[in-house]
Amino acid sequence: MKILAAHPSSLMYTKIFLRLEPLGIETIAAELRRSGHDVRLIDLQVDDHAAYFREIESWRPDVVAFSCNYLANIPEIVDLAKATKDRLPDVFFFVGGHSASFVAADMIAHSDGAIDCVLKGEGEATVARLIEAAASDRDPASLIELPGVVTAAGAGPAPAFVRNLDDHHPARDLLRHRRKYFIGVLDPCASIEFSRGCPWDCSFCSAWTFYGRSYRVKSAEASVDELASIREPGVFIVDDVAFIQAEHGMAIGEGIARRGIRKQYYLETRGDVLLRNKDVFRFWKTLGLQYMFLGVEAIDEDGLKRFRKRVTLSKNFEALEFARSLGIMVAINIIADPSWDHQQFEVIRQWCLEIPEIVNISVNTPYPGTESWVTEARKLTTRDYRLFDIQHAVLPTKLPLHEFYGELVRTQQVLNRKHLGWRAVGALAGILANNLSRGQTNTLRMLWKFNSVFNPQLQLADHRQTVKYEMSTPPPHRDVVDPNTLYIHPARGRRGRAIDADTENFVEQTRINGKPAV
Repeated sequence: MKILAAHPSSLMYTKIFLRLEPLGIETIAAELRRSGHDVRLIDLQVDDHAAYFREIESWRPDVVAFSCNYLANIPEIVDLAKATKDRLPDVFFFVGGHSASFVAADMIAHSDGAIDCVLKGEGEATVARLIEAAASDRDPASLIELPGVVTAAGAGPAPAFVRNLDDHHPARDLLRHRRKYFIGVLDPCASIEFSRGCPWDCSFCSAWTFYGRSYRVKSAEASVDELASIREPGVFIVDDVAFIQAEHGMAIGEGIARRGIRKQYYLETRGDVLLRNKDVFRFWKTLGLQYMFLGVEAIDEDGLKRFRKRVTLSKNFEALEFARSLGIMVAINIIADPSWDHQQFEVIRQWCLEIPEIVNISVNTPYPGTESWVTEARKLTTRDYRLFDIQHAVLPTKLPLHEFYGELVRTQQVLNRKHLGWRAVGALAGILANNLSRGQTNTLRMLWKFNSVFNPQLQLADHRQTVKYEMSTPPPHRDVVDPNTLYIHPARGRRGRAIDADTENFVEQTRINGKPAV
């Protein structure tokens, strides 16, 4: 069958700082191609809707598969499904991905029959069987016999995990514009995963609820082989928390060193993991680790407690000092709560100015699939998917909304003043010159985009737009939530986490209240 795999458009934050390779849909495309199908891939982060419809009308695929990892993309995907069915009434249109898994039934309802099914969980485990079933019987009641499938007729069995991460590789060759992907100054930049899942349980995050608090790894050999096949000089490691298991990180690094692979790396990790596994990160610095993202989230103990980050302030600051000692540039995230007043924003601004790190400010946003979706006592002010992008307030603000956005953008402007514009040109002259010599302009172009994207008037205008699709209301408020009610993949307990006993104990000690393992 002819299958068009597609990734939706960029969101607010990604219009400036990064444009990442769509690794998830690439991996689905590879699985479908391995099953004998003719597969093409289009990424609407790079191409536009006109290019998508040209592909639909000229190639006339039998199947369209969309990835949906962000709630804010849902209106776009639903509208494209309807427009696709208008042009190709017999096409089988399905959606998968992280966010789609948590709101599958809503997506089916919004689409008025245009989306045939949503495939929850790890799509690679079931997607080939789904296409085989759809080729012979489109009956929604028949399709839901497959794990993870949701149709207008209901939901099937729980999603299945892939048996071995080593068996699944992205179809990177299907991307049409590989030089368009970057993060910061890594331009161009590919993406790679060494692990899936997260064993912690932060209240604002759905990574752990998606995977049932499991944590699985690719073998070091498979990881190094895949890395060696990547042409780009920059690589973003997409793991939710890099190098939880020290031995795994060292084994991959040793394989890279033996093979003589030279790249520049960007990764995400936790402050306590960085401090626990210092030797791993020191080693990776010698291999090319240049940039690190640390989810600090708050600079006060109450904030850390609210977000269930059981890392003390002193540990986070110690982690920053250690990263600085290695010469690694660190990006930090701070979560701004809608309850903040002028003084709280000013405190954060002054702190941002005092440290050398890049500080990103996001807005506290309860998402379906997170614990805060159930435990947040404040009532949502909107259920418009477009505003659930961590750059808009969806909870009541203490300040008038226009003042909240004014303070938010003024605080984000610190990043602009410190790390973008002409100041960045001077600081990054050598890097930018090297990028330009290779025809890469993504980083240079981002330096002057800030004011055209981060604008309080634009954010307020988003609130005034007509709401086309609304997500379902959250369940009744509860102070305590059974995590099993949140999971997409059923929890497998301790056997679902590929970490040794010492690391398991470390994880449990750094979870709030030392909860028993689930």
